[in-house]
Parts: sequence; structure tokens; C-alpha cells
Amino acid sequence: MDNLALIAMASIVTAGLTIAVGSIAPALGEGKALAQALNAIAQQPDEAQDITRTLFVGMALVESTAIYCFVITLILIFANPFWNYFVERAAG
Repeated sequence: MDNLALIAMASIVTAGLTIAVGSIAPALGEGKALAQALNAIAQQPDEAQDITRTLFVGMALVESTAIYCFVITLILIFANPFWNYFVERAAG
């Protein structure tokens, strides 16, 4: 097996692991945040607007982690910086 095939396999496996871990962890965090926010609203209904606002800001920050992992996955699959280097070396 040549270096080009190894780079392709490593990129695909790394991309798969990145998107798997990068989407599971934020989903668990968002679920826990939502459960805590609902618990807080149930205990203090008068503060529901403030709790909800803070919850949405926090969820946006947590979701950005999944988006960054998705971007890294797309880079590894479609714009891999190592790919061009090994293609040039294989051709030359």
C-alpha cells in the first residue's frame, strides 16, 4: 500500500472520529443544560425569561464546538493539506 492510500485512509478515519466525538459531546452537554434550565424554571417561574435567554446563549456556544468539528471534517475530506503534497511527490 502506497503513502497516498495511507493518507486517504487516515484522513477518512480521522474525519469520522472527529465528527462522531464532536457531535456526541455537544449533544450530551445541550441535553444536560436543557434539563437544568427546565428544573430552574420549575423552581423559579418568575425568572423564566432570564433563564431562557442565558440557556440559548450557552447552547449556541456549545453548538459551536460541533460546528468546528464539522468544519475540520470537511477540510480533512475535501481540502486535505497533506493530499496535494503526496500527489505531487507520487507524480514527480
